[in-house]
Amino acid sequence: MKIPYLKKKPELKSCHDVTWEDNYSWIHQKNILEVLRDKNKLLPEVKDYLEEENKYTDYHLKNTKPLQKKLFDEIKGRIKLDDESLLYKDHTYEYWTKTTKTGNYSIKLRKKINSDLVEEIWNGDKEKENLGVEYFGVGDLEVSNNDKYLGYSLDTKGSEYYTISIRNIETNKIITKEISETSGGITFSLDDKFIFYSKLDENHRARKIYRHEIGNFKNQDQLIFEEKNEAFTVSIGLSSDEKYYFINTSDHNTSEQYYFNVDEKNPSPKLIMKREKGILYSVSSWDGKFYNHTNKNAEDFKIDISNSLTLQEWKTFIPPRDEVLIGGLTFLKDWIIRSETSNALDKLFVRNITSDLEEELIFSNENIYVPGISLVQRDRNTNKLYLGYSSPKTPSRVYLYDLHNKSKKLVKEQEIPSGHNPENYIVERVEYKSHDGRLVPLTITRHKKTKIDGSANILLYGYGSYGSSMSPNFSSTRLSLIDRDIIWATAHIRGGMEKGMKWWKEGKLTNKKNTFEDYIFAAKYLINNKYSSKGKIIGMGGSAGGLLMGAVVNQAPELFLGIVMAVPFVDSLTTNLDHSLPLTVGEFDEFGNAQDNKEHFDYIFSYAPYNNIKKMDYPHILITTSLSDNRVLFDEPAKFTAKLREYKTDNNLLLLKTEMNAGHGGKSGRDGAIEEIAIDYAFALKISEKI
Repeated sequence: MKIPYLKKKPELKSCHDVTWEDNYSWIHQKNILEVLRDKNKLLPEVKDYLEEENKYTDYHLKNTKPLQKKLFDEIKGRIKLDDESLLYKDHTYEYWTKTTKTGNYSIKLRKKINSDLVEEIWNGDKEKENLGVEYFGVGDLEVSNNDKYLGYSLDTKGSEYYTISIRNIETNKIITKEISETSGGITFSLDDKFIFYSKLDENHRARKIYRHEIGNFKNQDQLIFEEKNEAFTVSIGLSSDEKYYFINTSDHNTSEQYYFNVDEKNPSPKLIMKREKGILYSVSSWDGKFYNHTNKNAEDFKIDISNSLTLQEWKTFIPPRDEVLIGGLTFLKDWIIRSETSNALDKLFVRNITSDLEEELIFSNENIYVPGISLVQRDRNTNKLYLGYSSPKTPSRVYLYDLHNKSKKLVKEQEIPSGHNPENYIVERVEYKSHDGRLVPLTITRHKKTKIDGSANILLYGYGSYGSSMSPNFSSTRLSLIDRDIIWATAHIRGGMEKGMKWWKEGKLTNKKNTFEDYIFAAKYLINNKYSSKGKIIGMGGSAGGLLMGAVVNQAPELFLGIVMAVPFVDSLTTNLDHSLPLTVGEFDEFGNAQDNKEHFDYIFSYAPYNNIKKMDYPHILITTSLSDNRVLFDEPAKFTAKLREYKTDNNLLLLKTEMNAGHGGKSGRDGAIEEIAIDYAFALKISEKI
């Protein structure tokens, strides 16, 4: 089939006395944010190109169609389709969700406490059908405190502009005006007369908090908070003790918080602490005390305590520790539960408020697992909570745990209907030296029959941005590769926070290349230690992980058999220079500000995947993107693909697949998500010659 061709329209760009040519910049429309909302505004020439690329991808993956179907059935076969969540007890009702064999979306159910009469208050599949839309994204689903109203927010394009609606549960009637262009979150006031929400500005940034009076169809909503800094975005939530609303405003690196009492007739947010560049803080309240989770004078965070917010006297509650990330707090009447992370492993601790004694909650004999807790009920006067864990080989298990007498009862176990034996899998945690001698954690999961003699393929997964840590949890989907002799390895590279705040700082701004080096050295470690061989590794990453893929494939293509890049941030210089795009300004502290800082410009230019494509052989590459994605615009992977076609000197596959009705997270619905995984895995198995 003829290779798709995107017309060149050369444009000279310049910044800081540097000039470069961009042959494909023309596909970025000035009204791009309008295109995200209405695909009919897309340039016909660009639409034709994307559709040609889709046909080209379909053609080259044609021989994988039976495999895609097999993978789809296999992955779906590991999911208990007719499943129910654990109950959460509110004041009057118990709430839970369920999924069905035929449905793609969840159903929200409730029953009165001590009653057996079950009410269905939300059915995603029916809602989608009533709207007649292809994409159906639920932002939030909240029930009012009096249990009478259901608030929900929907995105029907994938562009993450959510419209909030509120309906009377009993009559199913909409009881107030629709609120459009929100970030999706809904917070009911305790008296259920109002909701609070954040509104998106013209650049898709949440910088205003409004209060909407339920029942109001005409009047403007009351603005209660506005963030003036374009880099900051805002959110609002209720405190654990339900006495305050906290407004949080932050970029990735700096935060500021405001509060007001729940019974204020005219909310007047009061500042807790003035923002300081590089200082993150988050205050919560419980039992007349305030707890501040902050990195001020504590690189990896600490928790301070004060008896008042008007007369603040902060004392250390949980002290900082080097390269141990101190997490936040969960409160019960007599207990405080907290988390911490070190060396890419999470731990949970519980403190008895009366005795002040703290101990670690250990509930698995595995060395590598991910623990978690959730509340059983809204009333915090309880000793019980849900305690769960999973590991790369063990499906999720949740216990009802009594903190007082330490008894536990298994209440939910992730069922794998098609069968699963954890003993068939080996999980290893190793540390390898990166280019500068830093030890980087690497989690390796393989089938016990897979030989460690260099013959196996490896899927090497990485992310490494925004301080986002990759947890070694269970994924039933990955078994489709692991069972076919492909080892799954997750590199806990710098840019995440697996080893604390320092780990993040060493992988951002003008340290960003550490992220790429860490990943390349992970590949080299796996080759040197016979897990795989040169040219047998498949790299995988999405979004900022797609930036990682683009950078490493330009730098060390010979290590890889193939690369899978999902919604990849590959034209990072162009995006960084455009301050009108939704995420750019808020990410100056993550990637730098190329427009106003020459050092940042030079550094980003030196690694930006699109700008560093070379005339050389590249491995097989599959790139996926979505037309309505406002986080990483579709034109980045489209330009990257077109330029790569022009430069690469090999005959390996280069495929671009664009979802024409989806956003950053891909297709909506359970089946849609599985279909996308099946395509990625079919590509990996095709190039590994395992079809």
